[in-house]
Amino acid sequence: MRNKPNFKINMPEINAYILIIGIMSIMLLAYNLYLGGLFFFGFIYIVFHNWRIANFRKKEWNKYIQNLSLDMDETTKKAIMNLPIPLCILEFDGNINWYNNKFYEMTGSPDLLGENIDNIIQNLDLRKVLNENKEMYTDVEYKNRKYTVVYNVIKNEQNNKAKYLMMLYWLDKTEYLDLRQRYEDNKNAIMLIQVDGYDEVLKSAPEEKRSLITVELERIFAAVFENELKGAIKKTSQDKYVFFTREKELRKLQENKFAILDTIRNINCENTLPVTISIGVGRDGDSLYEDLQRANGALDLALGRGGDQAVVKTKDKFEFYGGKSKAVEKTTKVKSRLIGYALKEVISQSNNIYIMGHKYPDLDAMGAAVGIFDICKSCGKSAHIVLDDVNDSIEEFVKRVKKQEYYKGVFVTCEDAIKNCNKDTVVIVVDTHRPSYTECQELLNIAKKVIVIDHHRRGVEFIKDTVLLFHEIYVSSTCEMVTELIQYLEEDVKINKLTAEGLLAGINLDTKFFAFKTGVRTFEAASYLKKIGADTVETKMLFKSNVEDFIARADIIKNTKIINKRICIAYSESEISNINVVIAKAADELLNIKNVEASFILGHKNDTVFISARSLGQINVHVLMEKLGGGGHIDIAGAQLKNVTLNQAYKQVHQIIEEYLEEENQ
Repeated sequence: MRNKPNFKINMPEINAYILIIGIMSIMLLAYNLYLGGLFFFGFIYIVFHNWRIANFRKKEWNKYIQNLSLDMDETTKKAIMNLPIPLCILEFDGNINWYNNKFYEMTGSPDLLGENIDNIIQNLDLRKVLNENKEMYTDVEYKNRKYTVVYNVIKNEQNNKAKYLMMLYWLDKTEYLDLRQRYEDNKNAIMLIQVDGYDEVLKSAPEEKRSLITVELERIFAAVFENELKGAIKKTSQDKYVFFTREKELRKLQENKFAILDTIRNINCENTLPVTISIGVGRDGDSLYEDLQRANGALDLALGRGGDQAVVKTKDKFEFYGGKSKAVEKTTKVKSRLIGYALKEVISQSNNIYIMGHKYPDLDAMGAAVGIFDICKSCGKSAHIVLDDVNDSIEEFVKRVKKQEYYKGVFVTCEDAIKNCNKDTVVIVVDTHRPSYTECQELLNIAKKVIVIDHHRRGVEFIKDTVLLFHEIYVSSTCEMVTELIQYLEEDVKINKLTAEGLLAGINLDTKFFAFKTGVRTFEAASYLKKIGADTVETKMLFKSNVEDFIARADIIKNTKIINKRICIAYSESEISNINVVIAKAADELLNIKNVEASFILGHKNDTVFISARSLGQINVHVLMEKLGGGGHIDIAGAQLKNVTLNQAYKQVHQIIEEYLEEENQ
């Protein structure tokens, strides 16, 4: 459809008409002097009249604009003076140039002009505002009120000179923050409590005293959770409780670092084993169900880390408290028997099996892996151990394994394992539960069947969706766990002599030749290995080191620094291939120094700094190493730091030790 034409007539301005009249009057003069002269005088009058009218209108317009400007200025001044929020204008040096009524009411001071703002209100970083030269915000507290201060720099032109001023708007948000805080305080939190090793603790007390332990537990729970924290606690079984509370009360527990853990530990009813509890807290969820799920996950983590601690789980992080006690060794072997039969069942149904330990494997990881290999072979199944690099700590053992026809083709590289791995493959992980620590993490993403056998305290990172999990943190070593599995499958499993020696070597390594973390079951496992042919002399030969290692170890000990007369810290400047083994042995030797309770040794290789931590039990080195992304046990732990210098890592460890000592003295 075509648009209609739009005709518009533009009339010329009045000056054009006057010009036309002037031209016509001159032309008329040529024909008639009198008539032309009359018209010409009329033209002059029109020009004069037009000029007079234009000048008058200009004056009236200027007068109108001036009056309007005065009215606007007066309105603006009244609006600023009566602005419902405090406002002040500052010179660049911080002196107050002007303020409104609300600012006067806020400060309560009648004479503020010329006063420096820093003398009235602290924590105003004016220099930063000047540097940024844009609108900025900051939060301050003044006379028990909370404000958001909006900074705005303005430019004022006076006598062709630019003058800069700062306008500060004070937005009072006290009521909003108080309401928000009340909302946060009254949010729900769920706490799950479990008594660690309840049956073992009761058995450690005289029979007539056992009921007193339960009575004392419930008395403390009632006093703390019901009376002090005003919550509701319910006993769900003989050793489990659930507690409902609010965020405000939970923060009290966090502020005193869950002191109830120490109170429970002091229960004395002639029990030889200490009474300890594990606490899992779920908070900050969108529903009670979500809080309950988080509490369950937190409790599992607390138990997996050895108990006697509280774990608080929020949406995106964990917080840990306690963890001062060693895990109590369980006397029953029922779980080992059940796991053994379940493991045999899974292996029997599989045709492709890969076994792997952690990166930079030690004799505990390698001994356990060879032990699982023997179990698979006894079940008539072919299995392979994934191993890329051989370090000095396992070099002698691997060399012996490769020499024997019995283990022919047992080792494969990560590359070959990934090529042949599929969703039906069974991957058995030993001596670690962290995906990123495994020899080949890609296998965990490919295979649908994963089995984990580990004895380290559980960290936040954990292999999920396992078909079988054998995780016992009270056990000395993974080799001890595998040995118990073999014992319950003894009728069907035949163990090679070298496998038995590898398992014994792993136990020797993690117990420091039966000095640390050694229980009755540890000696039973060692006795069994000796019975089936393990040679203790041959096992001892696996721990031999060269002269360079001795020299490097001596240098470490020589340059050791002792902090607070209790903790040793040192590092090795030598970059040798088996630095992780050297620093571990050095850390063990430093514990022989009188009054020393813990030792931390650092060493570097390529782009990795290794940290080895040892303790006599009074200091939880697992918690300290966990801050660096590592872990382990309460008395044996370690960490690996990537892409940092040795000096940087040393400073980090030193700072963590200082923070620990400060917290201990509080």
